[in-house]
Amino acid sequence: MIEVVEETASTNADLVRRLGAGEGLAEGFWLRAVRQSAGRGRRGREWSSPEGNLYASTVVALRADDPWVHTLAFVAALSVHDLMLSQLGAGADCQLKWPNDVLVGGAKICGILLERRGDHVIVGIGVNVVTAPELADRATTSVRKANPENHSAAHTVLGDLADRFAARLAQWRMEGLASTLADWTRHAHPPGTPLLVTLDEEGLLPGAFAGLDPDGALRLRLADGSLRVVHAGDVSLA
Repeated sequence: MIEVVEETASTNADLVRRLGAGEGLAEGFWLRAVRQSAGRGRRGREWSSPEGNLYASTVVALRADDPWVHTLAFVAALSVHDLMLSQLGAGADCQLKWPNDVLVGGAKICGILLERRGDHVIVGIGVNVVTAPELADRATTSVRKANPENHSAAHTVLGDLADRFAARLAQWRMEGLASTLADWTRHAHPPGTPLLVTLDEEGLLPGAFAGLDPDGALRLRLADGSLRVVHAGDVSLA
């Protein structure tokens, strides 16, 4: 089920509030806003939300035998990757970057935000469908910019995304986390790609991509040859 509102502060915040009020939201429910007035990204960053792009959130009801909750970020990223190949063509230059970035032509095309409330996780996904916000620290793009012949609207893009998210969620649960991480790795930048990781307490840490740990943590090869495992941080291509 997809519910649409013309404007709200944040679709994630709305679902957090509704769950807190005891509203029963079934898995597979999506809330889409035509516009957001206070959209948020990872680490509290503002997410520009003009009309024309996709702003939507869904609910995952956690089960006792589900993989680690934080790895739903890979489920969401793979869903958007699948969506991009559908919207832009199988040969599109679409690449994943840890932990949940989707890049088209090296530029950011979406934002993903996970928030846990009790035994539910709200997964918020924003996709630049028509326009791309200008960011000082990274290149951005949109579906329309990447493929000017694509005239998909946000509501049709969400229908496509919802199906792909459901399929990736089922893979995560039924085939196990290793299957999801293997697919993510196959679509990510190759091993050896230079990265810059910003850590809260240490600042900038340069290294090379060396794959993922079994729990989804980033493996970073440092200049001295040692291996660093990163569980949280901002990553950019060097």
